[in-house]
Amino acid sequence: MDKKFIETTKKDLLAQRKVILESLAGQSDDMKKLVKSAEAGDVIDVASDAIDRTLLDSLGSQDATRLQLIDSALDRIQQGKYGLCIKCGKEIPVQRLKALPYALMCVNCASAEERKHR
Repeated sequence: MDKKFIETTKKDLLAQRKVILESLAGQSDDMKKLVKSAEAGDVIDVASDAIDRTLLDSLGSQDATRLQLIDSALDRIQQGKYGLCIKCGKEIPVQRLKALPYALMCVNCASAEERKHR
C-alpha cells in the first residue's frame, strides 16, 4: 500500500478522533480533563487505557463505535497491517478506504458478515 496514502489517512483519522474527543470535552469540565489526559498519551497507548473506556461510556453509541474503529485503524497503521482485510487477509481496495478509512474488511467479507448477522 502507498505510504503517502497511509500517512494522509492517518492524519485524517487523527483529525476525526480529535473532533469526537472535542465534542465530548464540550459537554462538561470533567470530560475536558479526561480528554486532555487521553490526548496527552500516545494514540496506541491511549486505546488500551482505562481513560478510553470512560470516554467510550460517555459517548453516544455511534460516536463510541466510530472512535473504536478509528483507534483500531490507527493501531493497524502502527503495526503495518492497515488496508488488509482482517478476515481474508487480502488488500482492501483504496477506493473503499477513501470512503471508509477505518474499514476492517474488504467488500466481500463485510457483505458476508452482514448476511451472517441478519
